[in-house]
Amino acid sequence: MKKYLLAHDLGTSGNKATLYSTEGELVKSCVHSYDMLVSNNNWVEQRPEDFWNAVCISTKELVQDIDVNDIAAISFSGQMMGCICVDKEGKALRNALIWADMRATKEEEMIRERISEEDFYHLTGHKISPSYGGQKLMWVKNNEPEIYENTYKMLNCKDYIILKLTGKFVTEYTDASSTNLLDLNKLEWSDRLLEVMGIDREKMPTLLKSTDVAGTVTDEAAGACGLVSGIPVVCGGGDGVCAAVGTGCTKEGITHSCMGTSSWISITTEKPIYDEEMRTFTWAHIVPGYVLPTGTMQCGGGSYSWFTKELCKYESLLGEQQGVSKYDLLDQEIGDSKPGANGLLFLPYLIGERSPRWNPKAKGAFIGLKMETEKKDMVRAVQEGVAFNLGVVMDVFKGKGVKIDDMIVIGGGAQSDAWLQILADVYNINIQKPNYLEEATSMGAAITAGVGVGVFENFDVIDKFLKIEETKVPNSDNQPVYSAMKPIFDEAYFALTGVFDKLSEFTK
Repeated sequence: MKKYLLAHDLGTSGNKATLYSTEGELVKSCVHSYDMLVSNNNWVEQRPEDFWNAVCISTKELVQDIDVNDIAAISFSGQMMGCICVDKEGKALRNALIWADMRATKEEEMIRERISEEDFYHLTGHKISPSYGGQKLMWVKNNEPEIYENTYKMLNCKDYIILKLTGKFVTEYTDASSTNLLDLNKLEWSDRLLEVMGIDREKMPTLLKSTDVAGTVTDEAAGACGLVSGIPVVCGGGDGVCAAVGTGCTKEGITHSCMGTSSWISITTEKPIYDEEMRTFTWAHIVPGYVLPTGTMQCGGGSYSWFTKELCKYESLLGEQQGVSKYDLLDQEIGDSKPGANGLLFLPYLIGERSPRWNPKAKGAFIGLKMETEKKDMVRAVQEGVAFNLGVVMDVFKGKGVKIDDMIVIGGGAQSDAWLQILADVYNINIQKPNYLEEATSMGAAITAGVGVGVFENFDVIDKFLKIEETKVPNSDNQPVYSAMKPIFDEAYFALTGVFDKLSEFTK
């Protein structure tokens, strides 16, 4: 029997490669970073060849001490909502437009002229937004027509790696649901949406299930990655959906949140949740028979990373001297600031916003600065601002009658005990910290691979691997403060929308 499952989690900052035993044990992991190319007005790109190089380098590192013939399958979790244009030979024709790229605002308006927002939302499960892959390809057609004409297929991040490994031009339902070109209820490319966006159907890849074997590793790819040819390559899924599998959200009503660069809350249901204000959206699920209603903000953990990088250099230096994480030092500072951050609010819209605001022109802001404000208040305000923003998503789900008592939280932000307590207090639910925070998405991909090649009978196997290590319960003493602050946070955002529009003129 084969011993290993190899999973790659192709994120925004780099590829995390993981090797699991077929018993669910993490054998080895490594990370290879790549650059994000950011320019004015929310243009965000990455080089597809960097994705491939990261996979090759990290795979070689992972397998150097094992017999590669013992690998049962390879699969992927990948950043969603991107657009990689490739020709018939599989060569990328330009940089990838990734999820954070918001340039397709004119295309957004063109779509609205051709279909009602409500019809679009109920077809796709998503709002019209420049975040999505279909709108990005539409931008390419309108602004780089030669590249569009030479595009054989539009792929997402992980699908590009599948192409490099197998020579197959495929995607699966979860990533397809991040293009805004998939009919969510029929799970097929929508002729109506393709017509609305003016995109040729033949430029879309073949649709498969997440557990389908896309192909096997070719001789050329094996040489590049240090593998052997013939290893099955299972499609896997988008990162948010793989994270759902890796946190045990494989049955009705189970909820998880990821505090990564972008941050989200998702709940597994049998049917989409349609919000009248379209603040949330719904992905296709890896697990057959389910979907994944979600609210994803652009810059949750990213806001905290930005703040600590730019304004917490002292803590970084002190942490190095003391041999502790700067985040542990910052947790101590947060604990010294009272809930409500001494009357300071932070709006976490550093790269525009998806759910729940859907405003590519939104900006970040501290509101309530005064002479008495200390850094500890600012650190706390950043964490509270992200919690308030995701709290809108919670309100949508609860408003639809969804009962949420517990939520598993993963991602780098889950390493902050202070943040987990803030989430528990703002949401008024139990927050659960599992035995792995950064590996949930790759675990989801590995399980998908295992189900795909018959190593695991079904997705219930996650119950053997997932353990809850800590639970934060709501502190009732903090409820009045957060109940009062949350509507002020919302009011502040809406009061500044006109200012955001005007400021955007200075970044063109």
